[in-house]
Amino acid sequence: MSALFNFQSLLLVIILFICTCTYLHGFFPGFMDRHRQGFMGIAWKAARIGERLSPYVALSCLAMAVWIMIGG
Repeated sequence: MSALFNFQSLLLVIILFICTCTYLHGFFPGFMDRHRQGFMGIAWKAARIGERLSPYVALSCLAMAVWIMIGG
């Protein structure tokens, strides 16, 4: 089944995308700040979400990891 039709997989993809963009923004801040349109704009917005809501993103990553380990 595709990640678009499975809600748990869709949440996992979104959370991992936010975490990855935030991590990459730490290494390439100038590159991501210059490209705010198109796909890089989505990545820039995801990095902002990860930076500003980092405690909530971390808790959601932890909750998703526990959910996957339990087998839910």
